[in-house]
Amino acid sequence: MSTRRRVTITDVARTAGVSVATVSKVVNGRYGVAASTAERVREVIDQLGYSSSLVARSLRSSRTGVIGILVADFEPFSAEILKGLSAEAAGSGYELLAWSGFSGHAGREGWEKRSLNQLAGTLIDGAVVVTPTVVDADAGIPVVAVDPHTGPSGLPMIDSDNFHGALVATEHLIALGHRRIGFLAGRPGLQSAEERERGYREALEKAGIAFDPELIRVGGYREETADGASRELLTLDDRPTAVFAANDITAIRTMKVAVDLGLRVPADLSVVGFDNVPESVLADPPLTTIAQPLHEMGAEAFRLLLALLQDRGEPDTHVRLPTEFIERRSTQRPAAG
Repeated sequence: MSTRRRVTITDVARTAGVSVATVSKVVNGRYGVAASTAERVREVIDQLGYSSSLVARSLRSSRTGVIGILVADFEPFSAEILKGLSAEAAGSGYELLAWSGFSGHAGREGWEKRSLNQLAGTLIDGAVVVTPTVVDADAGIPVVAVDPHTGPSGLPMIDSDNFHGALVATEHLIALGHRRIGFLAGRPGLQSAEERERGYREALEKAGIAFDPELIRVGGYREETADGASRELLTLDDRPTAVFAANDITAIRTMKVAVDLGLRVPADLSVVGFDNVPESVLADPPLTTIAQPLHEMGAEAFRLLLALLQDRGEPDTHVRLPTEFIERRSTQRPAAG
């Protein structure tokens, strides 16, 4: 099988019948080329699919016109952030490069430092890093963090009101009459996960319900870790009648485990999630959840980074967006008995 050769600037010049220097002027927007010639060169560029090398572009101008979006992996949360970033970037003159920083690395901690070292300076002008494990990466380029593990720091960042969202989620279950409310916690060491647990505990305290450590398991924000954790909760001798899971993916997994155990959702078990990713409305039953404004978080991260790139004064270093309670069909009053 033959591999298609990369189109070069020489190919464009030959096809358009002009010099390489003329093509270079058109590509870089420089003067000295007749309008009709420039139009012919642009038509050939479109026809051949020519694109100048990012590295060569950065060597010429110290800018690539590309913003890197760094994620640990492409899971639903990151995908929704990316959608918001992409929509906001349209028409900005910047292209986006999405990069999975955790792939191929043996350890999770520090993935963003390795990724920024690989990309900064020659491939990207700035970066948005989603759920970074550290926020002190000295990349030499503007960097904005979305939902960093360690919470607020000197690095410009975007997050949502995790504490209030968790408080509202738990209060909803309490208002329905639930008293045995399990909590499927997020990833240990992540600030947003700690804030969601704090909201859960405060709601119990405000309602006069004693905190029971037996009703907490670590779901870790992932299906594979939530499976065993939710099974442990739902097979307790005095099992919870409701579970608040720290994200939608583990909430949906909890509902599946409940069905495997012969429980009906919500008749036997009410479940609430967090994030409002698209999978939540497609779940069976559709999941009651706390909506993070994920698209807006992505859009706000892009706006913040753009202000840094354009040197438009000192933008806010911490933008916190509100959450919203979304009631669907995965919760109801506990069964009598």
